[in-house]
Amino acid sequence: MPIIKLSKNALKVLEARYLHRDAKRRIVETAEQLFEAVSLGVSYAELLLNNARDAVDWRDKYHRLLTSLDFLPNSPTLMNAGKPLGQLSACFVLPVGDSIEEIFDAVKEMALVQRTGGGTGFSFSRLRPKGEFVASTSGEASGPVSFMKIFDCATQNIKQGGKRRGANMGVLRVDHPDIFEFISAKLDEDSFQNFNISVGVTDIFMEAVQNDKIYELIHPSSGRSAGTLKAREVFDAIVKAAWQTGDPGLLFLDEINRTNPTPGLGMIEATNPCGEIPLFPYESCNLGSLNLANLVRRKKNGAVLDWDKLRRITHEAVRFMDDVIEVSRYPLENIAMMTRGNRKIGLGVMGFAEMLIRLGISYDSDEAVKTAETIMRFISEEAFKASRRLAEERGVFPNWKGSVYERQGIRVRNATRTAIAPTGTISIIAGTSPSIEPLFALVYKRSNVLNGQTLFETNSLFLDYLDRLGLNREKILSEILEKKQLKEVRNIPEELKKLFVTALEISPERHLQIQAAFQRYVDNSVSKTVNLPQEATFEEVANIYWMAWKLKLKGITIYRYGSKSVQVLELGEGEEAHHYDHASKCDPYECKV
Repeated sequence: MPIIKLSKNALKVLEARYLHRDAKRRIVETAEQLFEAVSLGVSYAELLLNNARDAVDWRDKYHRLLTSLDFLPNSPTLMNAGKPLGQLSACFVLPVGDSIEEIFDAVKEMALVQRTGGGTGFSFSRLRPKGEFVASTSGEASGPVSFMKIFDCATQNIKQGGKRRGANMGVLRVDHPDIFEFISAKLDEDSFQNFNISVGVTDIFMEAVQNDKIYELIHPSSGRSAGTLKAREVFDAIVKAAWQTGDPGLLFLDEINRTNPTPGLGMIEATNPCGEIPLFPYESCNLGSLNLANLVRRKKNGAVLDWDKLRRITHEAVRFMDDVIEVSRYPLENIAMMTRGNRKIGLGVMGFAEMLIRLGISYDSDEAVKTAETIMRFISEEAFKASRRLAEERGVFPNWKGSVYERQGIRVRNATRTAIAPTGTISIIAGTSPSIEPLFALVYKRSNVLNGQTLFETNSLFLDYLDRLGLNREKILSEILEKKQLKEVRNIPEELKKLFVTALEISPERHLQIQAAFQRYVDNSVSKTVNLPQEATFEEVANIYWMAWKLKLKGITIYRYGSKSVQVLELGEGEEAHHYDHASKCDPYECKV
């Protein structure tokens, strides 16, 4: 049996959230047994689709893939595969209609999804605006924001899979009459603690901002004009709210639908809680991430990436996630039908920042942008090949007819194959940097990640470099705690400062360039936060949102350090732990995947 190399923090995460407990809440499973259960549970799909010999072979391959920490699936798969609950998807979108019956059906469906470990996204754009006459009661409609409070309250009292509180994405179109109320919904820091919110913006709106024009509001029921607003005033309100709290982000709805592989099924209006998976109503998606840090091989003249290994684990991961779709037990029949109809998967990466360091590349460099694009293009091409191979073996996804692939004469198993998720807890298990984010800091604390616990972390790779260069680690760490950034510490080689550059030192333009480099070769979307220093201005936030649209991103999130009274990641070590709910967009490190 392979020996799993897990850090102390990884073991804490597994014990808090993933390892099975008995009726007395005692842990009755080891990490090794967890990975065995997941490998066996997922490979059962091979038995259903092929034969017993294939099932055994793939069980062993999946076990090696997981125990090597070269790849990890989303949290519900780790929590529930091979267990009685059996719900393995992370991301869901549910519809919200404009009647009381439909609204409370959505609340019930949300509860059924969240209790199994899934995060939920909603578009509230179909709800009639506040103050409109309601014929059935002779009263007035209370509007989307008031009904969002019901979803938020319900989520507060549901623990996902019994392990963590739920998270939601709330979306409202920029042309909804209640857009100003939605933009300001989280300004008090107390409301909607279980929601990320994003404004669904259109090209028409962004062009109106650009030209300082008015734009039309659209009544959600009739589709008729409901008045006009000055686009720049709305955009400024979005920017100021994001500067103050991190919300709302933006979803670029036209760009999302331009790349929709199944346009015959309708328009996509919402995403999962962290924004990396645009989904139809009742659709879910399974995520998994490749550990790029594990692909670096040292040679006499430096370090290189193991492309052969990357190809192999990409193909294995695509098959793994397709098997997950097959064996998952879905909380609603509508979800099972939509998910199996499109068979969307989202293969992404973690450990990008650590990989760059091991290769001797600064995150804040043109070479990092080029590396991001090269790696994601390779993963995308290999995932596409793997999906085509599965289509030959198992057939195309059921909604293939009428899709962009049918028009091109291309047979694929999965409507989408790639996405970049935040990898909040699975990157801790893997012992690497989260997703495609830069290092947040060299010494920091994660607050409230494990039922109120705080994890103190010092970057181990940085310690290795200090030891290799013969530098005094205690003295240097003490100075970093005092000055917060390595660039302020004396007697540190400039190359080391460039290599260990951290999130708040990197310009917004570079953050966006990295995100755009990945997005060019990602089918779904990219969850990334542009971290800003506390002194960042309104104008900087506006420029980020503006550049994101021009770069053809599908969504954008910013967080200005210290803009909330409490937050998950904090510079320094030793302060009293703070509470902060993981659903909020303060950063990408403690999210749903």
